[in-house]
Formats: sequence, C-alpha cells, structure tokens
Amino acid sequence: MIERIGISLEQELLARFDEVIAEKGYENRSEAIRDLIRDALVQREWSRSSGEDEKVAVVTLVYDHDASSLAQKLAHIQHENHRAVVSALHVHMDEHNCLEVLVLRGGAGEVLRMGEGLVATKGVKYGKLVPATTGHDLR
Repeated sequence: MIERIGISLEQELLARFDEVIAEKGYENRSEAIRDLIRDALVQREWSRSSGEDEKVAVVTLVYDHDASSLAQKLAHIQHENHRAVVSALHVHMDEHNCLEVLVLRGGAGEVLRMGEGLVATKGVKYGKLVPATTGHDLR
C-alpha cells in the first residue's frame, strides 16, 4: 500500500534536490526520497546490530600491485576470512594499478573488522567499505 505524504522545503533546498534527481536519472521526487529513506534505514540497521547479526558489505580497493607484496597481504587477509568473502572481482586498471571489489557476508563485527582491515592496509591507494543490507528488513 502506498501512502501519500507532504513535506515542506525551502525553495533553494528543493531546487538543489531537483538537480540531484535529474543528474541521477530519477523519474520523480518520490523515488529519490524512497532511496534516501532506505539508505537511512540500512545505516540504522548497521548501527543497531549486534556483532553476530548477519550483514553484507562491499569493499572497494585500488592499489599498485607492485607495491611491496601488497597483493599478497590483501590475499592473505581474504584467505584468513574466507568464509566472509562471497565474491571477489579483480580488475587490472593499467600497468600498475588494480581494482578489487569484494562482497562480504557474515556477522556484523566480522564483516566490519575484515573490511576496515583491508581498507587500512598500508599501500592501499583508495579503499571504501560500504555497508549494505540482506534486504530482509526493507520493502
């Protein structure tokens, strides 16, 4: 069931929001607002979870594969936590740089520790852990 609501926004804020909506290709404001709400719910889900609640996250890493055994260090972390690694994608960006995208699943604490450990590994040029959701609590 869809319920209609009304919101009040300053003209300038609405104009800026409409720019974002257009840039991202939303068909209407409602879809954009629904996505913002879902994102807030996922963030709340993570902040309220116990260390054992099943969670999923995506980790993005960019690094120089020639940097003093960095690729081996990252692979070692993944092997130590092999149960959490659902999928891994490795892309050769150019002669030196690699992109790795990992999907992690497991207890919230385990997923956070592993993801943050990968991102913080010395030599990683760019790293980001994006908490996601199993979708159980979203409609």
